[in-house]
Amino acid sequence: MKLKQYQVDAFATRVFEGNPAAVCPLDHWLDDSLLQAIANENNLSETAFFVPSEKGFHLRWFTPVAEVDLCGHATLAAAHVLFEILGYTGKQITFQTKSGELVVESKDGLLAMNFPARPPVMKPIPDALAVGLGRPPLEVWAANDYIAVFEDEDTLRSISPDFAKLQELDRRGVIVTAPGTDVDFVSRFFAPKIGIPEDPVTGAAHCELTPYWAQRLGKTSFEARQVSPRGGKLSCQLQGNRVILSGKAVTFMIGEIDLGD
Repeated sequence: MKLKQYQVDAFATRVFEGNPAAVCPLDHWLDDSLLQAIANENNLSETAFFVPSEKGFHLRWFTPVAEVDLCGHATLAAAHVLFEILGYTGKQITFQTKSGELVVESKDGLLAMNFPARPPVMKPIPDALAVGLGRPPLEVWAANDYIAVFEDEDTLRSISPDFAKLQELDRRGVIVTAPGTDVDFVSRFFAPKIGIPEDPVTGAAHCELTPYWAQRLGKTSFEARQVSPRGGKLSCQLQGNRVILSGKAVTFMIGEIDLGD
């Protein structure tokens, strides 16, 4: 059995920036253990699989070690493959996912994703978080992940995490954020617990960051940058209990998986 696979740099305007994701279109679902094995073999932060459905497509995301319930950059990558390679002609794509129905629209040269907002709440600073980041943040908030707030972009860029210590925390990962020098806010995302020491650009994290910065800055539209070594830029807009994340994607590679007989 052979499967087509596409590797796409999401939240990028050229190859070698943004966040790479693998995308595998399927006619029907394969066994979960096989999906996980493919994601592990790819060894990218996410591999996306989709199959046709009555409304559009069912979409699932796997890290090298686990399935996750929401992934922004691999959703962007999947939409890019459908629009740009597989000839999808509609203006928007509806994905059924573990996080509900997600709609991606092709608009003004960007792919705009409509995701659920995940507003964080303030928490005490966990000892493991302060030790794991090498310094205490100004404050900590939490939703699916911890959000550690720092004073400026330079401080954020200088953080060198102790990933073993961060694995002790009881959330999926740790987002660090600060005001940006040329954008509204910057961030980084560490998730060693799910096999991603540092993610290059994380759409799901901005479902938590956008509500946080909305209440802090008193506005609803933002330009954001994730300042990982690869880096990537996102436009974020809070619309009630939804977050619109917009960006571009480029195809890096088109290949074929050979699963044998």
